[in-house]
Amino acid sequence: MLRTIILGTCVSIQGTFVRALPNGRIAVRVGKTIYEGRPVSAAA
Repeated sequence: MLRTIILGTCVSIQGTFVRALPNGRIAVRVGKTIYEGRPVSAAA
């Protein structure tokens, strides 16, 4: 499943969901790299 996360104030990354973290962030994989950030809420 593709998920989008926010890193900092301006950078967003979309990748394959890896895991949810206890602090409310999620991890996504892009290629061989895993990024952690705040999930983007779904648009209505």
